[in-house]
Amino acid sequence: MIWPKATFINMLTVTIGSLIGLWLKQFFSSDIQSIVFQAVGLGTLLIGIKMALKLPEGYLLVFMFSLIIGAILGQWLRVDLIFNDFSDSIKIMIGNNDTQFSEGLITAFLLFCVGSMTIVGALEEGIQNKKELLYVKSLLDGFSSIALASTYGVGVLFSIIPMLIFQGGLTMLASRLKNIFSHKVQDSLSAIGGMLIIGISILLLKLGEISLENLLPSLVIISIMSYYYEKFQLKKGIDKNIIS
Repeated sequence: MIWPKATFINMLTVTIGSLIGLWLKQFFSSDIQSIVFQAVGLGTLLIGIKMALKLPEGYLLVFMFSLIIGAILGQWLRVDLIFNDFSDSIKIMIGNNDTQFSEGLITAFLLFCVGSMTIVGALEEGIQNKKELLYVKSLLDGFSSIALASTYGVGVLFSIIPMLIFQGGLTMLASRLKNIFSHKVQDSLSAIGGMLIIGISILLLKLGEISLENLLPSLVIISIMSYYYEKFQLKKGIDKNIIS
């Protein structure tokens, strides 16, 4: 079993960045906070688009069905309520009354943990024990957490808890299931992650309402569907060669 050491470093950089952001928050007027939201939203939109374009050729239907099935499953499980209950429990524990606490925790977690660097980096650490990509991600997340915490508040700091569960869990899972996460499965995961990040940008820019938490099961569904679709394509190719 490989322990997610790079995730612990990532948690440390987010903690430091969040503390700096919380200190800066007292100096920011509502106008500055608003423009920071817009800047982060536009940057997030570009990241999401670049990730979504990584979808492998011929995987569009797999992508669409994964989103739909994942959304139905997430709505049935009410993942959003699970996140809200988790966030409320932390608020009660630390005695915090910030109205943006839950929004900050969930937004930061989604931004930090559904990107391609998270997925590929966690898989690289789990499969090859390579940590370089997650170290780069840790540095970027540290700077991003400054901007997020300066607008959303202390909820961003506590996003390190679901980060440990998701990102660290993915590393440990990959170390046990190395044969599943092929390059096409990884690219498919990144594409779904990109769409979720585009959803974050829509929320940050106040362009609409999206229940992103209930779309998270799509990450699991795309992993399963793209794995079996790749196997199907390989089998189909072998059968064609035999016939010819």
